[in-house]
This record gives sequence, structure tokens and C-alpha cells, in this order.
Amino acid sequence: MKDEIVINDLQGMCEAGLPWRELDGKTVLVTGATGMLASYVTWLLLYLHEHVGINVSVVALCRNRQSAEQYFGSYFDKPYFNLLIQDVCEPIVYKERVDYVFHLAGNASPHFINSDPVGIMKCNLLGTMNVLDWARESKVAKVIFASTREVYGKNEDTELLDEHAYGTLDPLDDRSCYPECKRAAETLLRSYFLQYGVPYNVVRIAHSYGPTMKLENDGRVMADLLGDVVAGRDIVLKSSGDAVRAFLYVTDAVLGMFTVLFKGNACAAYNLANESEPISVKDLAQMLASSRSDKSIQVVINKGEQKGYCAYRRTALDTTAIEHLGWKPQVSLSEGISRVLASVLFFVKRQIILTLSKDSTVKKENKGRPILGLAKGKWKYPDDINLHDDEIADAFGV
Repeated sequence: MKDEIVINDLQGMCEAGLPWRELDGKTVLVTGATGMLASYVTWLLLYLHEHVGINVSVVALCRNRQSAEQYFGSYFDKPYFNLLIQDVCEPIVYKERVDYVFHLAGNASPHFINSDPVGIMKCNLLGTMNVLDWARESKVAKVIFASTREVYGKNEDTELLDEHAYGTLDPLDDRSCYPECKRAAETLLRSYFLQYGVPYNVVRIAHSYGPTMKLENDGRVMADLLGDVVAGRDIVLKSSGDAVRAFLYVTDAVLGMFTVLFKGNACAAYNLANESEPISVKDLAQMLASSRSDKSIQVVINKGEQKGYCAYRRTALDTTAIEHLGWKPQVSLSEGISRVLASVLFFVKRQIILTLSKDSTVKKENKGRPILGLAKGKWKYPDDINLHDDEIADAFGV
């Protein structure tokens, strides 16, 4: 499923100067492996094995085999890749040696916070306990846990939140299932270390985005706005758009996690954010709307119910601690958005090719190239995607 954008991202991460050789001979288990961050972690480890000569093996844990095939199908027969199909809420069933765990399973989508708050809590509580029980038995060297900036709660009197600036959380707020279970999961990590000696680090991530992010029925601002742009729809904001966010591109997030793996102080938490380009939701919407030169996309304000969304005023995260380890974000907001759109449109083109290649009405020229009749209504993607037959055919070698 990797496209040129993802491959370039992987190559760039390999050249980031981290001590990748420390992974030689190691095995890494990644939970939630088909998620955005987790898929990049998994692909990076596989890329290191295949292109950098580092003998690292990967165990990818996820619930859905079909999704796993889309992401990792080309690795199923590789001896350095193992697929573990199970729900992290069930006891982990894997008997081979593992050195490191990236526990990235979980869902931060407001859509699921609204529709499945119990599932959100189960994954972070039962799931984390199952991972830690298994890590204890397997004597892993370290567990990296993906937490969230939302553990800081309502904390509006502080300009920068360091790793100790905890505010208040209302446990009966409809959204609290997410930050409260992340807080509790962090406490589980600490408890398993104190009682059983399971080593860990926590990374508190703020507003990550990138290729492979889900654009439909997610509810997070970047995913929703990008989904509108790709579909050619007007962007409808359900608020004034004055809220400010700062977004972290996936490669910077993944490099931050590996920086903590290699260099982090034992059992410490680290903020992981790109605070260099804060932007209001309204300005982000305008930026994204202007990215489609072939389509006039309007930004419409239509204030509505905000159930499931974080209502706190934005407070920036202090990333001094992880910067002292040598990490800094490298990808600007405009560059990151450009990469995501290029990757998504590549995927859309690929799906169109696959659809049309199975269509009995597709004709063949003498040289074997199909004449791609991009007739309106043949697929669910927007008919104004501005694709040309020769361009698509060349892109996919058809």
C-alpha cells in the first residue's frame, strides 16, 4: 500500500541520524499496527531491515486481517515479519522473544468517543494491562506508550505545559473517557514498573497527521478538513474556527518515539508536538480549500453541537525535554499537508485504475494500454478529480 510519498518519508527517517544499529538482532512488537502512527513505525522497521541492512524483526498486532493485508501483505512470507491477529483487549498470545513494544493501539476519534466510549476505555485500560502482563512475562527491554496531550486536562493559566503541568478533568464529561483512560494507562505503566520492574516511556502526542490517516467519519479537525478537500466538498465548520491547533507530521512523531526509545530517561514521559506553526481552524480550512486549484471550495461557518470534541482552549506543549534528547520537528505544516494530499490522490488514482481494470467495458489499444473511460458515476470517488487517462496509466505502469 506504500506510495512514493510514504517511501520518501521512510527513507528520510532512516537518514535522521538515530542509532538504528541498536535494533540489530532485535524484535519489536507494534500494537494497533494498521493505525497511522503504528503503520509508519512498522514500515520503518521493515524498511530498515530491507534497505539499511539492520536485522530487525517485526510483530504486527491488529484486529483485522483484511486491513493487515492492505498494509503489509507483501511481507506476509518474510521471515522477519509476523502478523498477530487479535484484539489487544484479550490476553496477548505470542510466545517468541520480543525486545521492545510500541503500544499504539487505541482510538482518539471523536466519532468513536461519542459512539463507543466503553470501547475507548477498554482498549486503553484492559489493552494496556494485557500488554504489560505479557511484557512482564516476556521480559521486554522497554514499552513505548502513545498517550495524549489531553492528560493535562483544563490548564488554561499556563502558557506552556511541561510534563508535570497537570490540570483538572471532569470525570463525568462525555469526552472524559479518552483523557481519563490515558491517564489511568500511564498510572498502570508506573505501577507495573514499581511492582514488576517493567521498563517504559510515555510520549504525549499532540495533533499528529499524515498519509494513511482515516478521512471519513473521524471527527478530528485535520482528517475532516482533508476529507472535504479530497472529495471536492465545501468545508463546513461547526464552530467559529477561532480555536488554535499545532499539527505534528507523522514522520516527526515517529522519529520522536524512536528518539525516546533510544535516548529517553528511564520511565519518563515526553511531550511530542510541533508548536512552531500554530494555526486557527478557520485559517487551516482556508489553506486547505486553496490547495485544490481545479475546484472552488468554500469555507462555511455553521455552528452546531460539539459533542465529543475537546472544549479546552489550546495551551502549547513544552517540548524542551525531548529536544534535549536531540529531537526537533522537521516538516512544516504546508509541506506535511502537501505530502498527505499527494498520497491520498495517488491512492484514489490507484483505486480508479483497479476498478476500471476489472470493468468489461475497458477497451484495449494495440500496445496493450487500456483506454480509461473515466465516465461519471462508475465509482464513488469525485468525478472532478482532474485525472487524465495517459497520466493515470503512466503513473501505474498500465
